[in-house]
Order: sequence, then structure tokens, then C-alpha cells
Amino acid sequence: MKNKTSFISIAILGLMFFIFGFVSWVNAILIPYFKIACELTHFQSYLVAFAFYVAYFFMSVPSSFLLEKVGFKKGMMMGFFAMAFGAFLFVPAALSRAYPVFLTGLFLIGTGLALLQTAANPYITIVGPIERAAQRISIMGICNKVAGILAPLIFAAVVLKVTDSELFRTLESGTLSVAEKNHLLDELIRRVILPYSVLGAMLIAVGLLVRFSPLPELNTEQSNKEELAEGEHSKTSIFQFPYLILGALAIFFHVGSQIIAIDTIIGYAQTMGLDLLEAKVFPSYVLGATMCGYFIGVITIPRYINQRNALLVCTIMGLVLSGGVLVFSGQVNVFGHQTDISIWLLAALGLPNSLIFANIWPLAIKGLGRFTKLGSSIMIMGLCGNALTPVLYGIMADHFSVRSAYMILIPCYIYLVFFAAYGYRVKRWKPAVKALA
Repeated sequence: MKNKTSFISIAILGLMFFIFGFVSWVNAILIPYFKIACELTHFQSYLVAFAFYVAYFFMSVPSSFLLEKVGFKKGMMMGFFAMAFGAFLFVPAALSRAYPVFLTGLFLIGTGLALLQTAANPYITIVGPIERAAQRISIMGICNKVAGILAPLIFAAVVLKVTDSELFRTLESGTLSVAEKNHLLDELIRRVILPYSVLGAMLIAVGLLVRFSPLPELNTEQSNKEELAEGEHSKTSIFQFPYLILGALAIFFHVGSQIIAIDTIIGYAQTMGLDLLEAKVFPSYVLGATMCGYFIGVITIPRYINQRNALLVCTIMGLVLSGGVLVFSGQVNVFGHQTDISIWLLAALGLPNSLIFANIWPLAIKGLGRFTKLGSSIMIMGLCGNALTPVLYGIMADHFSVRSAYMILIPCYIYLVFFAAYGYRVKRWKPAVKALA
């Protein structure tokens, strides 16, 4: 009976992580879409990602207090409802072609996700033996990345048309009157009304499904007890868990380095003479390597390697590959692409990146007991690395070069190696001092 409940719980959580991936990865195509339909600059268009991910920073800690008050299942239902409200805001935004309203909707979707991730990540970590947590998180990662593959394709199939290339050329030609141009732009932006209305309705349905599902209500104080050393008093503050704070920083550097590998690889390919039609497939190569990593994690952890050693191996591999991007050069032909070898080292980062998050999380929240919800929210705050590190990369690329800017990956992976080798074991900010006899 317990095994059946665990299986149902993992299946429900798998659906949730699929939804997380779907609503997150669709931003990649929303950015250029809004840029055209709302007549934005490059900077304004990237506010899509910023508005979405900055919600993690501001809403994660409030999410933990909400979960403490209403419980995991009700909290997750409320998270889905917040996402639905954000999706429904796309309707008035599209009718008025008001970009700030779109950004508000994206912030609300990010807010709902912050609440859901604050609940779901510790859920999948402690719903079974913590020694197998990385394996379960890897399964969730597969669900997330499959959604990432499907989201842009589904959005493009529903919203874009074969004849849109001609439409875009017409809009850029400068031959239209203001009224004609506004009419075409209004029609273009209103295409999001149907898919986001359907998405909002589906999010409400999933929220109700989770609320009334057999998903067990976790007691984190019992499921994830604090591990107290002999003579140590119970903790009174979340900041008395140094390994948690160090783990949140590790999440920040990990997601930041991960999104750089995915979001910048098209631009890097274009510097090698590839046009956009050919370069657009390179994020799929990173994602393919990530999927391979997840399958390796499911098979090997903890049967052949424990999650601590897996984290150390992956972080060192990430550091070596990052150095290779900066150091190695030479023309190669891979999958029909004539490129510099360094771009394939960048794509290969998907392999170690796949297992880093899965192994940081259980090490960082282990033993938090009654602080598990708050600790999880602090970990979720680390996801704001998705919003900040690409901006830093862009500044470096403007001042140096697209390739030299990958230097930002080196300190990220150095810190991750530190956490994997030592940081997760830090139980006190200062070494205990024994009294002199």
C-alpha cells in the first residue's frame, strides 16, 4: 500500500514538473514574439524572462509561510490558481496590446511557480528514502525537459502561421500606415488569447486534482528530522544551517550557468558563420545532453554512485568543459555543422548540469526538520540566477567577445566544486572551540 501511494505521488509530481517546464520554456519563444507584436527593443523583450524569474526571489519566502499555514496540498492548489490568474491576464493584455499587463501576468505565473516549487521540491526529496532523492529528482527533470521540448513547438503550431514570414517583412517594410500596422499587430498579439485561456483553465483543473488527490500531506518535522550532534540544542533560526545557505548559493550559480549554456549558444553559433535557421537547433543539443544525464542519474544513483560523489563528479566535469570552451579551438564537422569544437564543449555542459540540481537539493535540505518549508523557499530564491547571470554574460560579451564572456562560467563551477567537496558538510559557521581544562 505504501509503495502504491509513493508511485501515485511520484506520478502526480511528474505531472507538476511537466507543467513547470512547459510554462517556463515557452518564454524562449514569447520573447521574440512579443518583440514583434508589441514593438519592443531587445532590452524590453528580455523583461519577459526577468519578470518571470524575479518572482522566485520575492515570493519564495512568503510561499514558505503560506505552506506552513495551509499545508502542502492546499498550498500547491493555490500556486496553480495563481498561475491560472496570470495566464488569464494575457486576455486583457492582448486585447489592449499592453506589454506591462503581459509582464504582470508573467510575474503572477512565476509567483505560482515559486509556491509550487517551494512545495514540490522538498516533497519529491522526502516522499521516499532521501538516499534515492537524486534519482527521483532526475525523473522529475526528465518530465520537465520533455515539456521544454514540446512547449515552443506547441506554441508555434497554435500561434504562428506558415505565412507569417511575409507578415513580418510587411511590418518591417515601413510601407504601412499607422492604422494598418496597428491593425496587423493587434491581430498578431490576439493569437495568444485562445492558448492562454485554455492553459488557465487546465491549471485550475490540475490545482483541484492535486488538492483532492491521494497525495499524502507531509509532516516535514518527522520526515526530515534535524540531525543534532551530541549536546547540541535544537536550532532556533534557519541561518543556523550553514549548508542550507551555501546550497542556495549553489543553486544560484548552477541555474545561472545552465541558462547561459542554453540561451547563448545560438548567438555563439552565429559568430561561426551559421545563420539562424541552422543555429536554432543548438539549444536542442544542450537539452539532449541534459536528457542523457537524467537517464544516467536514474540508473546509477544510488546503486553505483551516491549522490554526494555524483555531485562532485558533475561539478568537476562542468569546470573542465567550461575551461575547454575558452581554451580549445579547431574546426570540426558534427551532425552536419561546420563549427569550432568549443561550441560542442558548451553543448556538452548539458550532461553534468542535468544532475547538479538533483544532487544539491537533498544535501542542502537534509535534516532541516520544522525549517524544511522555509529552507526550501530560500533554495527556490536561488533560481533568480536565471534572471541575473545572463545579464552579466551580455555585459561581458559587449565589452570583450561572445566567447570570452564564457569566463563567467568558471567562478560558477569553482563554487559548485567547493559545495560538492566541502560546503554541504558545514554545520556551523565557526568551528566549535573546546573549553580549556
